[in-house]
Amino acid sequence: MQRLAAETVEGPVLILAGAGSGKTSTITHRMAHMVANLKIPPKSILGVTFTNKAAREMRERVISLIGHDGSRGMTLATFHALCVSILKRHIEKLGYHPNFNIYDTSDQMSIIREALNQYRSDKDGGFDRKTIQARISFLKNRGISPEEFPKSKHFDHDSPYDLVTQHCFQFYRDKMRFYNAIDFDDILFLTATLFRKFPEVALSYSNRFRYIMVDEYQDTNALQFELILALTSAHKNLCVVGDDDQSIYAFRGADITNILSFDKHFSPAKVIKLEENYRSTQPILELANHVIVQNKVRKQKTLFSQKQSSELPILWGCGNTEHEAQAVTEDILQYWRSGKHLNEVAILYRSKTQVEPFEAQLRMSQIPYNIIGGQKLYDKKEIKDIMSYLTLIYNTRDELALRRVLNVPHRGIGQATLDKYLALKESNKCDLFSALESNPNLGPAKSTGVSDFTKIIHQSKEAFAQRPLHTAIAELIANLDYYEFINHEYKDAPKQAERKRMDVESFIQTAEHFYNYHKQNTTLDLFVEKIILQDSQDEEKNQDEEKAAQKNEISLMTLHSAKGLEFERVYFVGAEEDLLPHKKTVTEGTDISEELRLCYVGITRARQKLILTYCKERTIYGKKVPRHKSRFLEVLKPGLFIEQDRTTFGHLSPEEAKDYKKNFFKGLIDDM
Repeated sequence: MQRLAAETVEGPVLILAGAGSGKTSTITHRMAHMVANLKIPPKSILGVTFTNKAAREMRERVISLIGHDGSRGMTLATFHALCVSILKRHIEKLGYHPNFNIYDTSDQMSIIREALNQYRSDKDGGFDRKTIQARISFLKNRGISPEEFPKSKHFDHDSPYDLVTQHCFQFYRDKMRFYNAIDFDDILFLTATLFRKFPEVALSYSNRFRYIMVDEYQDTNALQFELILALTSAHKNLCVVGDDDQSIYAFRGADITNILSFDKHFSPAKVIKLEENYRSTQPILELANHVIVQNKVRKQKTLFSQKQSSELPILWGCGNTEHEAQAVTEDILQYWRSGKHLNEVAILYRSKTQVEPFEAQLRMSQIPYNIIGGQKLYDKKEIKDIMSYLTLIYNTRDELALRRVLNVPHRGIGQATLDKYLALKESNKCDLFSALESNPNLGPAKSTGVSDFTKIIHQSKEAFAQRPLHTAIAELIANLDYYEFINHEYKDAPKQAERKRMDVESFIQTAEHFYNYHKQNTTLDLFVEKIILQDSQDEEKNQDEEKAAQKNEISLMTLHSAKGLEFERVYFVGAEEDLLPHKKTVTEGTDISEELRLCYVGITRARQKLILTYCKERTIYGKKVPRHKSRFLEVLKPGLFIEQDRTTFGHLSPEEAKDYKKNFFKGLIDDM
């Protein structure tokens, strides 16, 4: 089928490429075939995708097939890169100068802050700038202008946020025009507007690009669909590649009906299905097929593989979140000790709120890890602040830690005051903390900042000596009034402030897990030592996915971030009700078909080994709540996966369980 797809060039073509079916190879061979065998000029070929990485990979593969000379003139780009090049030539028709600037998020936020200040005399009235920016982005990606917004189905006259968005959207658009600037969303929005108002421009590009290919078509939104229609106004040589079963970005504006209705929009279309999977074993695909078939509105296809295996996917029933993280970590540790590489292992989850217990367990077991599409808890500013306090409480001679938090929260201790204490330290030949203690009045007149700081450090030393680790950390945060500090720092972004506070709460929970793990052996120095040791093993932060995959560390990521990736061993955690499908989707009465597709995407990331988990109980807002495995798994026929109860010896064979109980105290006796 791959060859048929590559050789079908004329007219509209839909290539339904199932997970792991070699779609990139198919479309690049198609381009090479058009140039090398059909002698189609490269300059008349346009290939469009969503990410720079995908466009780069596409270009490299085409070059490897027909060389640099053969591919010269071919346009392979992202939607945004293509549209920027179009706007640079024609944006004057829309009232802009061609030397426009593209504003980033911080620039956008500055204009929205200005709009909010103008909206009300009491400034912004508590409106969150990020929420307004996201709302404006949502509207642009649906092709809605400031004038059209109040008349659209998306406007609610009784919603304060819609009213303020209406004002900010108009203000924002006018300011951007005045500055001759556009933002990331404008790139598509203005190009679609250009084609709509000046169809002769669209026609000129359609005549130039006689053969168009679009990758990941299931992820296209309303604006991108409009652009594709305009670019094919002079012909119907459109080939799109995608998989409706992997359409998981509706929250970004992706419209699955674009791919489901392709043969209606572009008739008569040839539909070619790529159903052979070159990634996973057949048992994994059997489970994936039975999950996704629960979606009734889809293009029918059934994945199969030549990779036969007797190893079925496994579903672990775990006691609670801590037990779930322990079970997964222990299994990874055993895998690692057997000589296997960690970069072949991934932990996938529905929500970022699930990460904390896994981070805690991985750190305690000193297993290197990387969070794809997110930031490690311990890399966040607030956690680094708290860790600096803990380091200083444990060792007051640590000057780096002291200097980081001396004025956090704000105590009126600036650089001039610090310089005085550094000079005192040198003259007295002592450490910086001793210099602060010996003369707390070097700071500004009537300021008690220095004495307050040293007092908190001494009080905390006593607290950590007398109370459990997590309790003492919570007391420290309260004494610092750190939550109020966060609120003040992010007063223009209340949602961001809430996330920062939740990060601090997660850190306290990590300390509690650490305490429960080590019990009476828990000390502040052990906790600090474990975390700093793990940090010293971490290499450069913020690596891209390719570099991360080369390092010997496991990958943690959301199901959304996992799309397009594959791993030898996958732990699909939290396969339970209220996580998958997500509680919000169910309570709002939203269609759960995308949740099913997320489940399917997670399953098809695994090449050889797939372990799913669910918790029988989770603590939510301080209450223990019973949980159940996902309905997506509950309804499946027996034999598609092995279910094991990890709260008993359910994951062991009778012989293994007997040996485990018999030898339980062997290690204790050997150590005596």
